[in-house]
Amino acid sequence: MALFNSSISAIMHVSPKWLFKPFAQSYVAGESIDSALDVVRQLNENGFSATMDILGEFVHSESEAHQITKQYSRLIRQISQTGLDSTISVKLTHLGLEFDPILGEKNILQLAQVGKENNVGVTIDMENSPYTSTTFELYNKTLSVHNKMGTVIQAYLYRSLEDIQKLSSPLLNLRICKGIYRESPDIAIQDRSAINDNYVDIARAMFNGAGFVCLATHDLELLDRLELLIENDRISPDRFEFQVLYGVPMGDRLEKLKTKGYKVRVYVPFGEAWFEYAIRRLKENPTIISYVLKNMFKKG
Repeated sequence: MALFNSSISAIMHVSPKWLFKPFAQSYVAGESIDSALDVVRQLNENGFSATMDILGEFVHSESEAHQITKQYSRLIRQISQTGLDSTISVKLTHLGLEFDPILGEKNILQLAQVGKENNVGVTIDMENSPYTSTTFELYNKTLSVHNKMGTVIQAYLYRSLEDIQKLSSPLLNLRICKGIYRESPDIAIQDRSAINDNYVDIARAMFNGAGFVCLATHDLELLDRLELLIENDRISPDRFEFQVLYGVPMGDRLEKLKTKGYKVRVYVPFGEAWFEYAIRRLKENPTIISYVLKNMFKKG
């Protein structure tokens, strides 16, 4: 069965997209804002917070960037109007940063203003290393507009410990993740164990400083270490939350975190650009293929 799952995931790129929609549904909350809001509503009812992401990055025209900005503005307003417990997460290249830095800045400042008007948090996702410094610069600019702004730091970058010292403030809201982009060994740690060590060092440094810490990982061994750090250092639950991707299997770990009184936020991606994202998730966890097929045959 493992060979079958791996074989299916390997041919996804050359297969019709419609064929893999049933598998994508495990990781993507539909293509529309309404379908994603329904998923967030259910998560809230089960005791989880959320952050919503419109899938895609690297738009190539001003009109595309404006359209994405409009979609995010609408999403922020609907989160507010429905009273859902959710923030949004947005990539700067999705707002035009790559081809027009001035436009990218204008659009993220606009979303910060809409977030402020509707009391909805906005997190600037981190992308690959050419955008790291710019992301932090724009994050600091948006904080002057909206005090519920957040951003992301990557544990595999050597620079990250120094970056958090520069970012530290009572308003800091920082998601720690390992990092998913291929980066040079000159700037990024390559060893998984060493990345985990740096992740814990970053978390400790943040707990010793100011701001709110978002611990984003599905690595159960790393979660053990983070929980031990929290317990040993008696970190108040109002200083941090755990974050996970929608649909990624975690066993009963999330329920256990909630039982301890810890906040858990689920990253909910949706949108028409679902295919590439779903492929990444399915390659990470091919067993979901046989799981979905079994359910399809049961329904049949």
